[in-house]
Amino acid sequence: MKRSIIFFFLLTSAPVWAQPSARLWTAADQQYTVENLKRTRDELVRETANLTDAQWHFHETPERWSIAEVVEHLALWEIIWAREISIGTRNKPQPELNQTSRPDSYYASFIMEDTPHKSSEMSKPLGLLRGKDNLTFFLWHRNLAIAFAETTKADMRAQFEFTAAGDNPRNMHQVYIYQWGHVDRHLRQIRKVKAHPNYPKEGKM
Repeated sequence: MKRSIIFFFLLTSAPVWAQPSARLWTAADQQYTVENLKRTRDELVRETANLTDAQWHFHETPERWSIAEVVEHLALWEIIWAREISIGTRNKPQPELNQTSRPDSYYASFIMEDTPHKSSEMSKPLGLLRGKDNLTFFLWHRNLAIAFAETTKADMRAQFEFTAAGDNPRNMHQVYIYQWGHVDRHLRQIRKVKAHPNYPKEGKM
């Protein structure tokens, strides 16, 4: 809980740099971001509603994640996204980088591709939380992210973060594409788990 509060403080206390006269992150961009953050949150809530303990913790195979572990993984990534947004909004605006950086479509295509992605060690689930506690973990961080996206005055298309992007820095709007797209990606995984022939159909809540 203390860690969550610290991340929220970092986001909400980020300095507001002097913005160019023409704000690149439009009102439409901001609305699109907030709507997709809310949409993917709500879809995850619907997909995990009323699951039994057996359903939360069912494994297709021993090496595959359960739904509980998938949701824990999503919650861990919400912390990572919060860190990236915090760093990016504290950097000096560099709108000129948009002239040579990758387009939004690159990030949308990458996060939703069918090719398996390898999870970083910091985002691998530990499996210590039970059932719906994983969703509570996710929702805490996602709701903080939504509150920030709804109210920030930062120009998210002029703010860039470099530590995770190498020679192709991504702007903060593109980080948001990753953030909500990452949930879409794992919603697909959750639906696959639920479609498995051995997935428990009944059980004690």
